[in-house]
Amino acid sequence: MEWVEITATTIEDAKALALDRLGIDDGDAEFEIVEEPKAGLFGRTRGEARVRARIKPNSVRAKADRRDRRGKPAGERTGERSTKPRQERTERSDRGERQERSDRGPRKERAPRQARPERAPRAERTPREDLPPVDPTTVSAVATTFLEGLVSAAGLKGSVSAKVEGENIDIDVLGDDLGFLVGTKGATLLALQDLTRVVSQRRLGDHETRLRVDVAGYREKRREALSRFALKVAEDVKTSGQARALEPMNSSDRKIVHDALTEVDGISTRSEGSDPFRRVVVALASISEDSESVSDSE
Repeated sequence: MEWVEITATTIEDAKALALDRLGIDDGDAEFEIVEEPKAGLFGRTRGEARVRARIKPNSVRAKADRRDRRGKPAGERTGERSTKPRQERTERSDRGERQERSDRGPRKERAPRQARPERAPRAERTPREDLPPVDPTTVSAVATTFLEGLVSAAGLKGSVSAKVEGENIDIDVLGDDLGFLVGTKGATLLALQDLTRVVSQRRLGDHETRLRVDVAGYREKRREALSRFALKVAEDVKTSGQARALEPMNSSDRKIVHDALTEVDGISTRSEGSDPFRRVVVALASISEDSESVSDSE
């Protein structure tokens, strides 16, 4: 209930006015004196009395006085439940279960579980290496079909040609705007070659042929550019006498550098590091290195 604030000459008058406004008796009201009048000269008072009043809130009955719908105190119900022995409830439950079993009749004995028959050992597959050699022409045809489908699925225009010489299979994808299949420094081309080898060689069980994939003559252009660059680096090393480490390259590009500098007098090459950060180091050849092969078998 909200408070009402009354101002009067005396505290008693303010309380009486508050009771009239609330419409209750004195016993049902709660008062709070805000300000009292002060005594003045000659027995007179100064100021006014201010009183706040509201209907007294109903007190909450104790739990013991609360009753449920049947008229029993809540405390009594709680006490009855807490005093019932758990054993009595368990026994009653057991009697109910036994009665239910007797109504069902005698219990049927469960048949013993039969052991599962042992599975026959799985026959070992014949490894691919034991299969007869695959005709390189067949490998070439499967690789060509795969690349033609890939070019078409990519929305590119191009043709695929293959050349088979003994165990060497060279497949070229020719056309315009095929840079998508080459990628940065031929990274996509290498992935395309690996995928083509999986589709054609591994699925057919071919372990003899050597398959190479090229796109728009990229490999030949890359070989020529790397060879010219390697020769220039070799001349710089001869002039300065200081070894020079090239940027990291894949195995194909490293082999191009090694091959380009094999016949250059006074120059040796070696590879250092681990993929994908393996690189070629071009240095002056020592006397002991002149009689050795220092290039990688990439």
